Amino acid sequence: MNKKSISPEIISLSWGTVQTADHTYKDVKLFPGGAREWDWNETGTHHTPGILPPDVKYLLQYGAEVIILSKGINERLQTAPETKALLEKKECEYFIMQTEQAVAKYNELRMNRPVGALIHSTC
Repeated sequence: MNKKSISPEIISLSWGTVQTADHTYKDVKLFPGGAREWDWNETGTHHTPGILPPDVKYLLQYGAEVIILSKGINERLQTAPETKALLEKKECEYFIMQTEQAVAKYNELRMNRPVGALIHSTC
């Protein structure tokens, strides 16, 4: 993989903070070649029904072939059924995990695969 297609490493995670080498976020969208704040208001994301298709589509448009979706530190963030259906329709490998586990899985995969992630750093 060339350097532009590698997703940024998550350096640290604590309640309310996800840190990459370049920036600190509350919630973050990570994708091959970059990262940005994950603003739930852009797509109407709420803990229920959870992560919505537009957030995942954003990661896919940047070339993510594996998607990591975090459920929050206390696993309160859900994933909407239509989001799972979208990923299955596209035959995209995905993981839905508690946030610390999601960060570990993301960092494990990022050097060898085009991975995208939605990381929620609280509840």
